[in-house]
Amino acid sequence: MKILVINAGSSSLKYQLINMDNEEVMAKGNCERIGIDGRITHKTASGYSHAEECSFPTHTEAFEKVIESLTTGEGKVIDSISEISAVGHRIVQGGDIFSKSVLVTDEVIDQIEGLAPLAPLHNHAHVLALRACRKVVGDAVPMVVVFDTAFHQTMPAKAYMYGLPYGDYEKYAIRKYGFHGTSHRFVSADFARRLGKPLESLKMVTCHLGNGSSITAVDCGKCVDTTMGFTPLDGVIMGTRCGAIDASAVLYLMEKTGMSASEMSNYLNKQCGFYGLTGGKSDNRDIEAGIAAGDEKCKLASDMLCYEIKKQIGAYAAAMGGLDAVVFTGGIGENAIGIRAGACEGLEFLGIKMDAEKNKELNHSEGRISAADSKVEVWIVPTNEELLIAQDTEALISGK
Repeated sequence: MKILVINAGSSSLKYQLINMDNEEVMAKGNCERIGIDGRITHKTASGYSHAEECSFPTHTEAFEKVIESLTTGEGKVIDSISEISAVGHRIVQGGDIFSKSVLVTDEVIDQIEGLAPLAPLHNHAHVLALRACRKVVGDAVPMVVVFDTAFHQTMPAKAYMYGLPYGDYEKYAIRKYGFHGTSHRFVSADFARRLGKPLESLKMVTCHLGNGSSITAVDCGKCVDTTMGFTPLDGVIMGTRCGAIDASAVLYLMEKTGMSASEMSNYLNKQCGFYGLTGGKSDNRDIEAGIAAGDEKCKLASDMLCYEIKKQIGAYAAAMGGLDAVVFTGGIGENAIGIRAGACEGLEFLGIKMDAEKNKELNHSEGRISAADSKVEVWIVPTNEELLIAQDTEALISGK
């Protein structure tokens, strides 16, 4: 069975074609600058790579180019659309409607569109992609949607509610939703598999760290709390996002600068975090280079992230009543020795004891980085959201 996995944005369409018989990525690529001019990059498992300027007025033309790239020319990996068993789509916001992945129907598309006010930059684009995909591949190819928020729907009300009037939740759906759920779900299950223990027997903190970062408490396979909130702005400091902040500080800044709500949203999401603190560095690799060069602001940014992760590990251990493991994943989680070490430093009282040599040796890799006598295991587990989307898609169309 071959599953096409789609991650669509307002001006982009990332794709992977996965052979579920061996879970091999047969081809992958990205259609960029949709609605502007257009460009596609296409790579295959055999090593073929191609980039081309294209005309992508809408997502429909992008999908047509994806199918063309998969079925024709040197980058061909299948003979026709008929070889694609199903299409799995990543959807950012499922609200409190969707607690699991579902088959796509007209009603589901309408519901996703109805949730667009909660994720205006994402859900509208997802709907465009769903409709464009159906137009190009036809009704005969089933589609499945997998939601970033679904894994977090197991949070209890005491974790997802805010201290606002209850009517604001009822009328405007203001609550914590959490994001990166597909990644947290994948790495928690994969860690349990590696350990050879039932997921239902483990308490762990999963740390998805990248340009966007979130920490999640996973108790017996279920999310009980997470750092991102109503939007992905909340939680720990990130590449360009400020993370958690006193709302009064935002109002005060708006009064002082005269920024509108939309301008402030752009400011908090795109001009703060590492970028704002360091004067232009949002990538952790640049932060590390700055630290090596003696840049105190880079050191501050890194220290803040480590401190905030450490606080969450402690808080979630308390919330779960214990801790068996801490799992790092994502671009920073898998590739930043200093962040992993700093986040776990001083947590010996919780049973965490790092192996400094393993932490270095397994950087850019995977495996256990805690000491042999550490009561709480610390691991690097690479995430694979696309594979999980493909697995959910296969399960749903197969009736598993």
